Amino acid sequence: MSVQESDILKALSTVMDPDLNQDVVKAGMVKNLRIDGGKVSVTIELTTPACPMKEKIRTDAEAALKAIGGLSELKLDMTAKTRGAPKASQTSLLPGVKNVVLVGAGKGGVGKSTVALNLACALARHGAQVGLLDADFYGPSIPVMTGIKRKPVSRDEKTLEPLEAHGIKVMSIGFLIEPDQALIWRGPMLQGALMQLVRDVNWGELDYLVLDLPPGTGDVPLTVAQQVRSSGAVLVTTPQDVALADVVRAKQMFDKLSIPVLGIVENMNQFICPHCGKGTHIFDVGGGRRAAELMDMAFLGEVPLDLKIRQGGDRGIPVTVGHPESDESKAFMTLAGRVAARISQENVLRQAPVVKMGA
Repeated sequence: MSVQESDILKALSTVMDPDLNQDVVKAGMVKNLRIDGGKVSVTIELTTPACPMKEKIRTDAEAALKAIGGLSELKLDMTAKTRGAPKASQTSLLPGVKNVVLVGAGKGGVGKSTVALNLACALARHGAQVGLLDADFYGPSIPVMTGIKRKPVSRDEKTLEPLEAHGIKVMSIGFLIEPDQALIWRGPMLQGALMQLVRDVNWGELDYLVLDLPPGTGDVPLTVAQQVRSSGAVLVTTPQDVALADVVRAKQMFDKLSIPVLGIVENMNQFICPHCGKGTHIFDVGGGRRAAELMDMAFLGEVPLDLKIRQGGDRGIPVTVGHPESDESKAFMTLAGRVAARISQENVLRQAPVVKMGA
């Protein structure tokens, strides 16, 4: 008895990607379907290697396919190919970058750069090709937090090669100036220099380029948001009311620029005692979640205030790299999966699915 292609597609149409709220056939995730009598080989191509629902989709797909009458042998492969923001690959600024992720905050001191760096490293650990651009010109902390002390070079005398550390490509104005040099620049100079780091760096092919924005809603965040096509923004806050009030203004800025806000991250959620391991809510409790509900945003997760995170930043080894099995690292890995899922949601909704069958 031979299995029919229609049987396979009908079975897989019952398998849902919970993040996309679509079945895998409609979402264009079914690839390379081959049938030889009762033997079936098929690939499900996830929309991101950081998909948090990978194992559920695999389990559901296997169960649905094995229920088909006449199936004697099944080979199910799970792969991933990050989908880009609509028309993102057509922009001349970042031709090889599929998704630009803005990481912003309404005020300084909330750990935005720590979140941006560990988010980038976590996405890379999930298997994505990732870059990180430090766009905070007045306080470029990424050089210290990555441990990079080299200066970028140009191979063609036209573009700079990004530096690499911890599995990601990195660029910062901090690599181009002396460590103790202050940038006393006005808005137009900052904007021009920033766009040079976007345009004149050889980023190559990337699934995600994370932009660590300066805090607030001034010239630099506006320039990036207006001139770089992004897949969305991640907002970082801490639990106390003053930080939450500022993140509301950041949300309003992105809304006015028609940039989707992927969600909010509550950093420094609680202090973890290095001696007893117990957590203490020294700022407040649940402020980030309440703000997400108030502004109708996704709540992407909580990151604790822990000594390992601070030490990793000072030593140039992010906690996701230096302590990959720690609870803090797992929090960032979960955050990366949720951010990737939100980006896939935004992208898939704008793209028509295509089902490709093998010969």
